[in-house]
Amino acid sequence: MNHSADVTHPSHKATISKLPHLNDKPLIFRGDADLQFLLVGGELVKIRSNSWKKNRFFKLQEDCKTFWHESQKVFKRNQTFSIDDIDSVRKGRQSEGLNKHTDPRVEEQCFSIIFKGRKKNLDLMAPSGGEAKQWVNGIEKIITNMSNLSRQQKSEHWIINCMRKADKNEDNQMTLKELKHFLRQINVEVDDTYAEEIFKNCDKSNSGALEGSEIKHFYDLLTHREEIDVIYEKYAETEGQMSTTDLLNFLLNEQREQVSRDYAEHLIEKYEVDGKAKQKKRLTIDGFLMYLHQEEGSILNPAHKHVYQDMNQPLNHYYISSSHNTYLMEDQLKGPSSTEAYIKALMKSCRCVELDCWDGANGEPVIYHGYTLTSKVVFRDVIKAIKDYAFRNIVHLQYPVILSLENHCSVDQQKLMAHHLISILGDALVTKPLGDTMPTNFPSPEDLKGKFLIKGKRLNKLDAAFNNNNTLEEDTVSEEDEAADCKENGQKAKSKKSKIKLAKPLSDIVIYCKSVHFNGFEHAKDNQAFYEMSSFKESKAFNLADTSGTAYIHHNMDKLSRIYPAGSRTDSSNYNPVPMWNVGCQIVALNFQTPSKEMHLNQGRFLPNGVSGYILKPEFLRSLSSQFDPNTLTKGPWLQRKTFHIMVISAQQLPKINKDKHKSIVDPLVRVEIYGVPADNASKETHYIDNNGFNPMWNERFEFNIQVPELAMVRFVVEDYDSTSQNDLIGHYCLPLTSVQSGYRHVPLLTKRGDVICSAGLFVHLMLIDAP
Repeated sequence: MNHSADVTHPSHKATISKLPHLNDKPLIFRGDADLQFLLVGGELVKIRSNSWKKNRFFKLQEDCKTFWHESQKVFKRNQTFSIDDIDSVRKGRQSEGLNKHTDPRVEEQCFSIIFKGRKKNLDLMAPSGGEAKQWVNGIEKIITNMSNLSRQQKSEHWIINCMRKADKNEDNQMTLKELKHFLRQINVEVDDTYAEEIFKNCDKSNSGALEGSEIKHFYDLLTHREEIDVIYEKYAETEGQMSTTDLLNFLLNEQREQVSRDYAEHLIEKYEVDGKAKQKKRLTIDGFLMYLHQEEGSILNPAHKHVYQDMNQPLNHYYISSSHNTYLMEDQLKGPSSTEAYIKALMKSCRCVELDCWDGANGEPVIYHGYTLTSKVVFRDVIKAIKDYAFRNIVHLQYPVILSLENHCSVDQQKLMAHHLISILGDALVTKPLGDTMPTNFPSPEDLKGKFLIKGKRLNKLDAAFNNNNTLEEDTVSEEDEAADCKENGQKAKSKKSKIKLAKPLSDIVIYCKSVHFNGFEHAKDNQAFYEMSSFKESKAFNLADTSGTAYIHHNMDKLSRIYPAGSRTDSSNYNPVPMWNVGCQIVALNFQTPSKEMHLNQGRFLPNGVSGYILKPEFLRSLSSQFDPNTLTKGPWLQRKTFHIMVISAQQLPKINKDKHKSIVDPLVRVEIYGVPADNASKETHYIDNNGFNPMWNERFEFNIQVPELAMVRFVVEDYDSTSQNDLIGHYCLPLTSVQSGYRHVPLLTKRGDVICSAGLFVHLMLIDAP
C-alpha cells in the first residue's frame, strides 16, 4: 500500500482511506518518464576493477523505494538495496573506482551510487549517456521526494511498506497470519489472543481477511497516539477543535514561544488538512499532529538550521569541524586510504582535513599512514577530490577549508605538492595575506568564503610576503609534532627535535596557519605571532586543560590550537572532544571514519548554524577580560544556573536491531546525557519496555542542574536492553542546549554512523528555567 497523496507537497497529509489497494504507487511516479524508466529497469555494467566488469540487470521495485539487481553469488542470486541506504548519486567518473578502471571516453555513460556507512560504492556504466542520465535523474527524484516528506508521511510510508511485505500472496488482503507477521516486522510483539482480538475487531465482513476500509480501520487502531489526544484535548476548547486563540495559548504556555496571533493563524493555514476547519481558522487533531511532526515541532530551533551566527569574527573565534587521518576508511594499521574518505568528511561539514604526505613512486607524492600497512592514495587525486567537493553544497558548506599537511616528503616532491596545490585549487587557494598590509589578526570565515588555507611549516615570518624575500630555496625546519609522534609510534628511533628540509614553494603558501612547536603559554604569548599555531597530542592537551584552563583559553583567544588523537589509538578510536571545546580549542580533530559517541557529540556540536562546520565560541571564550575556568567555575557571565526538565514520553517506529532473527523484538530504554563543564556532566535513563519498538511509552521525568548552559550539550540515546550483555544502540540524537526548543517536541533519531532513521523518533517535553 502506498500514498496517493502528491509527495511533492510535504504539507499535505496522506490518508490511507484513499487507498483501496496495497499496490498503489505515489502520484508523483505516474507519467514521469525517468521514474517509469527505473520501474522497467535495464542492463548496466557493474565495475570493480580493470578485469572485473559484469553485466547486471537493475530495476526499481513496485514499492518505488527498493532497487533489485541480479547477482551471480551462489546463495544470493537476487540482491536489493533501499533508497534510504543511498547517500548520493554521482554522474560521470566521479568515484575513485571509475576514475581508475574506466576510459575517459565513457565519462557520459558512467555514474556511481554512493551508500551511507561503510557499504562500497556501486560503480556502473550504462549503454549510453542518455540512459545514464535517466538513471541518475530518476534516483535523484526519488531521494528528493523522500526527503521532502514530513516525518509523519515517512512514518506512514514505512508502515505501508511493511504491510505490503506482509501481504505474501499479494492479494491486497491481510489474513491473521499475515497480520502477525506484519506486527513482528514493525517491531511489536503481541500474544496470539490480542492479535486475534485486533483482527476480529477489524474484520467487519467476517471474511477471515482484512481488505479496503478494514485495513484502514486496523491502521487507525495501530497508529492512534493516546499521548497526543491528551495534549490536544487540554487546549481544544472550541467545539472540540483548536481555535486560533486555543493554539496561541498552547504555543505560549506549553511551547514557551514568544509568538503572535498571526503566527498561530499561519500554522493553521500551513498544516490544517481539513478544508472546512481551515476556513474557520481551526486546527483539528490531524493538523495538530502534522504541526508536531514539522520543523516547528522539532527539538532543534528552526532558526538554527541556517547560518544565524555572526561570521565576521576572526577565524580563531570559532570551533571548526576537524578530521584526523582523513584519508583512512578504517583502522590505522592496515586499513584502506581513499579519496572517498575526504569526500565523505567534507560532505559531513568537516572544514579541516589532514594529509599525511610521503614520497611516492614515479616522483608523485602519496598520502598514507606512515610506518604501517595502510594503502596509499596519490596526493594529486586527493587535492582534486577536495577541490570538487569542499564547496559543493553552496547553501551550507561555503566557509574556508584548512588543509593540514603532515609533511614527510623530499624537497623535490614537496615542490610537486606545491605545484598541485596551486594549479588544482587555483584562485581558491590563499597564497598571500588578505589586504595590502601585514595583518595583526585572522580574517573571518566570511572573508575567506570558498577559500583553502594550508597549515604547515614555513621557512620565515609572514611579513616576508610584503618584503623582498631572499629566503633560501630550501632550508631545514623542525619536524611537525605529530610527524615526530608518527615516527615514535612507528618505532623509529628518532628524536622529537628531528629536522626536515622544507621547499620554499611549499613554505610560501602557508599563510595563516604556520605550524610551530609549543613551548608553554608564556613563551607563546611573548614570541608567537597570531598565525603561528601548535598541534597538541590529546594527553598533552587534556593535561593543560586540567591544570591551566584559563591560560589555555587566553592562548586560544589569540591563536589557533589543533588537538589530535594519540598514536596509540590504532583502531581509529576517539577521545572526548568536549573538554577541548571547554577551553576554546578550535581544531579538535577526530577520526571521522569511526562511528562513536565522540563523533555523535561532534555531529551535535556542528548541527546548528546551518551545519556549516563553524560555530562561534561563547563570548567568555573570546573576551580578553574573561577569567573563566571550566574546572573551578568562579563567578562570571558564564554562570547562568538553569534547571533542565525533561519528560521522556514515547517513541515511534524504532528499527529492529537483529533483522536476521525474524521474531526478534527490541526492549527499548532511553538515556538522556548532558555533556559540558565537569559540574554539568550527568546521565539518567528510563526503565526498559518489553517487546515493543513500535510505540513504547515511558512518561518518565528527569531533572538536570546546569551551571554553564552555553557549553552544555544534550544527547538522547535509545538502546535495546539486554540482561546478559551490553545493550545495543538503536538510535541517538545530540544538540547544544542553546538550540533546544521548549515544550512538546519530536526528536529525530540517527544511526550509529549519523544517518537519519527515516520513520523513527522520540516524543518528549522539555523545559529550561532559571534555577532558584
